[in-house]
Amino acid sequence: MSPSPEIIWTKLQDGNRRFTSGEPAHPSQGADRRADIAAAQTPRAALFGCSDSRISAEIIFDVGLGELFVVRNAGHIVSDSVLASLEYAAEVLDVGLIVILAHDDCGALHAAIELDSGDAGHYPPKVAELVSQLQPAIERTRLSLAETDNQALTADQVASEHLKDTMSRLLAGSELLGQKIADGKLGLVGARYRLVEGLVQPEVLVGALGQDDGPLAPPPAP
Repeated sequence: MSPSPEIIWTKLQDGNRRFTSGEPAHPSQGADRRADIAAAQTPRAALFGCSDSRISAEIIFDVGLGELFVVRNAGHIVSDSVLASLEYAAEVLDVGLIVILAHDDCGALHAAIELDSGDAGHYPPKVAELVSQLQPAIERTRLSLAETDNQALTADQVASEHLKDTMSRLLAGSELLGQKIADGKLGLVGARYRLVEGLVQPEVLVGALGQDDGPLAPPPAP
């Protein structure tokens, strides 16, 4: 029997605590493990995160080969390929948990904020096209800070709103994932990684994880 989403998440948190304490176990990384998983993969969790070079999912959760099904792109922006990859993980590989991982000092968010301010800067056209999808999160953050902060936005201020948008788009774009969550077979965690501390902090939990924030409304179209 597969472990529950809550048990999977607890084990990932345990691994992150080992990592942040400076005492990682480095499990399942040797030659024996390579041989064990050569014929098939059986990960328990999938992770969708940013491509930032300062983050390696297996390292920060202190897990071994074959334990995480990882999907990454700049700014963890949902696309058809991301949806297909995560549906494959949930349906074919039967993972019980999907973690959406944001992080501090996100380059994609920096780019989106600069472009929103009218500064195209040095960003290539395809980058501008990609990060335009972050516009709703930027606009909501500006509104929320209007009465208390007249300074320029920072990436860290926008990160939580963008994380919610990523989760909303994921659920709006995949009936399969939504049904698995409703059936209690899949949990969804939105979390943020702190670069200096190495800590993964959950911000939104959906499904059978001891807390259910309910359905997320789809964000406005960019």
